[in-house]
Amino acid sequence: MSNPKLTFYGGVGFTTGANFLVEYKDLKLLVDCGLLQGTRNADEVNSAPFKYNPSEIQFLFVTHAHMDHIGKIPKLVKDGFKGQIISTFETKELAKHLLVDAYKIMISRERGGVSRNFYEEKNIGESLSLWESVAYGEKQQINSEVSFRFLDAGHILGSAIIELNFNGKKVVFTGDLGNSPSPLLRDTEIPEDVDYLIIESVYGDRNHKDKEERREMFKKIIKETLERKGEVIIPAFSVDRTQIILYELNNMVEDGELPSVPVFLDSPLAEKVTAIYSKSDRLFNQNIQKEIASGDDIFSFPKLDIVGSARESQAIENIPNPKIIIAGSGMSEGGRVLEHEARALPHPENTILLMGYQPVGTLGRELQDGAKTVTLPASYVKGKGGKQKVPVRARIESVHGYSAHKDSEHLLEFVEKSAGVNEENQKTKLKKVFVVMGEPKSSLFLVQRIRDYLDIPAIYPEEGKEYELI
Repeated sequence: MSNPKLTFYGGVGFTTGANFLVEYKDLKLLVDCGLLQGTRNADEVNSAPFKYNPSEIQFLFVTHAHMDHIGKIPKLVKDGFKGQIISTFETKELAKHLLVDAYKIMISRERGGVSRNFYEEKNIGESLSLWESVAYGEKQQINSEVSFRFLDAGHILGSAIIELNFNGKKVVFTGDLGNSPSPLLRDTEIPEDVDYLIIESVYGDRNHKDKEERREMFKKIIKETLERKGEVIIPAFSVDRTQIILYELNNMVEDGELPSVPVFLDSPLAEKVTAIYSKSDRLFNQNIQKEIASGDDIFSFPKLDIVGSARESQAIENIPNPKIIIAGSGMSEGGRVLEHEARALPHPENTILLMGYQPVGTLGRELQDGAKTVTLPASYVKGKGGKQKVPVRARIESVHGYSAHKDSEHLLEFVEKSAGVNEENQKTKLKKVFVVMGEPKSSLFLVQRIRDYLDIPAIYPEEGKEYELI
């Protein structure tokens, strides 16, 4: 009898670039097709030919709509893929906007001689025409021997754990797992009777702060900056992080925990994503659903200004401090946040508040690691030409607890529950865990914890190596 074969073509050694190939008899399918981000050679890797023939792939399963999981789908289609793309409805809706936004950024960087244009705009539409949506929990047959099911990962809206069943052998891809309980979303569902588990490890070697502690830290940092008559710049991911920030600010302002000052959401993409979140409240947790039922608009509060045009964005500079600006991107790698940071960084009364994982090689990571100066493109430094060094005198603060990823302790707990390990440590069905989507030290730490604490075989796989799932 044939066994499934698994090859990792991305997501190994890095937190980004998810791309996994599964082969079973005459079936070839992919899980995710994402961009490598935050490394010096990212453009070169992302524009390189795939190491498999895209025209031979029948299915692409998408765990969620972050660019490190969907960003190369248009290239896959350009290079010959004509199969089915399958995700939840919400993932497809988010992907429509994220892919268009990413294309605009790619073209702007191409004109500046920075990036490589590795697909065309029409390839986005072609991708969406191949894209189908399925609901959580519904078992779907691919053929007589292979089926799949999506479980709620609780990471971002529409995020899914993908269960693939090959003639009774269950292979599970976690995608990114949510930091449950989430302020907004439902808890992560747990798969059962798993034979092989492919799990993320972004926070595989560290734990988050207590959820009440993170909220108090968030409030304290903002309050202190406003009292100094400074501005708070929050580089925020458009998906989920922005919505959580708006929700927290909504509660703090309405409850009088923070003074009512001008708050600017300066991200057209985040505005579109927030609208999708607002229409998808059935996927929120019960507490949020009760708040909405009581009449609260959880993403809106006094003095919140949704910024549209670039001219309106630039005009924020003329609004007197104190103020709060939420803008993309979350890693300070592009977008409107760079102009705000260029203006705010030299002034000690201001604060740059980092609220997400900052990969090595990003501007966000430089700031987090204590850089005294940073280099920004000329277009973001008013009145300057060429690349400019900007002094860092503003406070750089990080609140890690708002991560949408499970931490080390809860990743281990997820493996344990998926394996069905109980207090007597009875033999489990789980044959092997593949730890991916993390920096090497993070992945290797989780590998060792799974081996030591659960006595379950776990490995840090090699990119491009084929693993037979026997």
